[in-house]
Amino acid sequence: MEICVSEKLYNLASACPFPLYIVGGYVRDALAGLKAEGQDIDVCAPVGAEEFLSVAEKCGAEIDAVYSNTGTVKLGFGGEKYEFTCFRSDKYVRGVHTPVKSFFTDDIMLDARRRDFRCNAVYYDIAKGELCDPLGGTDDIKNKRMSTVADADKVFGEDGLRLMRLARQSAQLNFTPTEECLAGALKNSKLIVDISAERIYAELDAILHADGKYGVEGAQYEGLKILGKTRVLDAILPELTLGRGMAQNEKYHSHDVLEHSLRAVLYADKSVRFASLVHDIGKPRAFLDVGRFYGHEIIGAEIVLKVCERLKVPKKLASETERLTRLHMYDLAGDARESKIRRLILGNYDIFEKLLLVKQADFSACRDNLSEAPCVTKWRSIYEKMQSEGAPTNLKQLKIRGGELLDAGVPAKSVGKMLERLLYECALNPALNDEKTLLARVKKAVAEGKFI
Repeated sequence: MEICVSEKLYNLASACPFPLYIVGGYVRDALAGLKAEGQDIDVCAPVGAEEFLSVAEKCGAEIDAVYSNTGTVKLGFGGEKYEFTCFRSDKYVRGVHTPVKSFFTDDIMLDARRRDFRCNAVYYDIAKGELCDPLGGTDDIKNKRMSTVADADKVFGEDGLRLMRLARQSAQLNFTPTEECLAGALKNSKLIVDISAERIYAELDAILHADGKYGVEGAQYEGLKILGKTRVLDAILPELTLGRGMAQNEKYHSHDVLEHSLRAVLYADKSVRFASLVHDIGKPRAFLDVGRFYGHEIIGAEIVLKVCERLKVPKKLASETERLTRLHMYDLAGDARESKIRRLILGNYDIFEKLLLVKQADFSACRDNLSEAPCVTKWRSIYEKMQSEGAPTNLKQLKIRGGELLDAGVPAKSVGKMLERLLYECALNPALNDEKTLLARVKKAVAEGKFI
C-alpha cells in the first residue's frame, strides 16, 4: 500500500502542531489498489478552521473559500486542490439531506461516525505516514465490502442521498453491500424523494457510467441492480419498475420488462446509457392499458419527456432520448423498404449513430446475444451505400440554395419544404444532386405550381 502525498501537502502536515489526515476516497482507493483521474483529496484535523488556516497560509497555501459553519476550507498550492474539514459530529432530522446542526470535536471516532460507509472512514496521518482506522474500514476494503459507519437504518435515515451513493460506490468499486446495509437502504428508500432532482439525476448518471470510474466491467448494471434491490429505483423511476415481473414473449425474450431494460444498459455504448435504460419505459403502461405491448414506443416517448422534466435532465439529452425511444422499434422485422430507411436517415441524421447503438443494446438485451442486430446490419449497409454514392445527408450538401429557389419563383414560405423535398430526392438518386439538374426541377415545379 502506498498513499502518494505531494511535497507541499507533506510540508503543510509537518508544520501543523496537530495531526493532519487524508480521509475518504483517496485513502480508500490507495488501499484498494485503485486509481481514478482527478481524484479529490479531503484532509481533516481535530482543530478549528482558524487554527488550520493560520498554518496553511504560512506554508503558502492559496485559500479559495472558508465555510465557518461546517469548518470547511478550500485551499490549494497552484494546481493542487484540497478540501479541509474540522473533526465534527452532525445532527440530522430524518429525511433532511443537510445536517441541522454540527458540533466540532477533537474525537476521531465521532468524526468517523458522521460519514457514510466504513471504507470511507479510514484516516492517513500525513506526517507520520500511518493509518488510523477507528471503525474497521480497512477490513471492508480488503474484503470488498460496503457497510455503514453506524446502524444502517440510522445512516440512511439521516441522508437520503446515501441511498444513491450506496449503489454508485458499490458499483464503481466492485464492492458488495452487506445484508444489513441493503436492509437499511430498503427501509429508507422513500427518503430519496426528499433529495433534489438535480442531485438524483447526477448520481443516476454516475451509476449509468460506473464502469468508467475504475474500469469495472458491467458496473453500470450492478449499480442499477442495487437500486432495484433497495427499491430506490421504484421511487425515482416508478414507470420503469412497473415492468418488474412482467413477462415477455419467450420466443424473443429471456427476461421480464425491467430486467431487459437493465440489461440494455449493460450492453449499451456509454453514449446511450440513459436512452437504453428508458427505451421500453412505455411497455408496462401499454400492457396495463390494453393488454399488449403494441405501440409502447409512442407511449414511452411521451413518458420519457415527463420523466426528464421531473429529473431535470438536460434539455438536449431529453429531446434526444425522446426521439430515440420513439424510433427504436422502427423496422424491427427488417422489412422496411430502402427508400424509407434513407428517409429516416435524412430526418434523424444527427442521432442516427446513437439510434443504431440503442437498437443494438435492445437486441442484445433480449437474449444476451452480442452478435450484431440484423436491423443494425441492414441500416448500416444502406448508410454506407449512401456515402459511397455521395448521397447528401443534409441541406448543406445539396447543390442548390434557398436564394436560387426564390429567384426561380418559389414563394418564400415554400422554400424550406422545397429544399427538403429535393434533399430526399437526391438521397434516393444522388445523380440528381447537380445545380443545373436541381434548378431545372425547381423551374418545372414552379411552372406546374407544385411548390411542396
